[in-house]
Amino acid sequence: MTIRKDAVAGQFYPNSATEIEKMIEHYNTILDEHLKGKDVLTLKPRAIIVPHAGYVYSAFTANFAFRLLANTDAKRVVVIGPSHRVYVGGVSVSDYDSYETPFGDLPIDKNLVKDIEERFGVVFAPKAHQEHSTEVQMPFVKRYDPDAQVVELVYGDEDPAHLAKVIDYLLDDPDTVVVISTDLSHYYDIEKANKLDNICLKAVSNLNPEKLHQGCEACGKIGVEAMLIAAKKHGLKSVLLDYRTSADASGDESQVVGYMSAAFVE
Repeated sequence: MTIRKDAVAGQFYPNSATEIEKMIEHYNTILDEHLKGKDVLTLKPRAIIVPHAGYVYSAFTANFAFRLLANTDAKRVVVIGPSHRVYVGGVSVSDYDSYETPFGDLPIDKNLVKDIEERFGVVFAPKAHQEHSTEVQMPFVKRYDPDAQVVELVYGDEDPAHLAKVIDYLLDDPDTVVVISTDLSHYYDIEKANKLDNICLKAVSNLNPEKLHQGCEACGKIGVEAMLIAAKKHGLKSVLLDYRTSADASGDESQVVGYMSAAFVE
């Protein structure tokens, strides 16, 4: 039994399930008390976009989307994120047996892993999977869909059109939900960040992959573009859920990172 051990617990997120649960309950109380148009909380997404910074900065935004994921009772959740630590030529799929989280281990869907490897020529590069962009999503998956199996895809130098084919194939199964991990602009002042991030938000809102190339600086732009291509093919519509920057947590508006969450629904 091979386990993908957590690599950034205690750094990007608490290594205690109790601490994470307190954060989630706090965020959900805010949504319940202050969200206008609560109908959005009943959506059943086929895919979501979420950020991947430290929880103190981005977990409110991510939690919004994962709360909707709970409505789906998905049998499997495929988490797709960019590699920050090592060079990856194409896409690597995590071929362990399970994935460690503070809420308990998530079983990895080995059949789907093998299927993706054979169908799309994806390989398993172990060094690519000490990756925070995907790991920080796994506690949310276990918390909101505890019986789900997962698959982790980490990409580097990849053609969005090829990754879109993988997502397109995944979306053919109604029991599968796709999670796209990305942050937005990095380390601009708040005004510049808002301007750049708005390009990303409009691209997602309008399912316009081309718009991403007009100034969106998302670190997971390849994954977002692939998701938009696949969403258009499947006739999905996008719903923007939340946008904020690190300044909301830190108060520092001189060098911020942008975060968004969105849902793709039928």
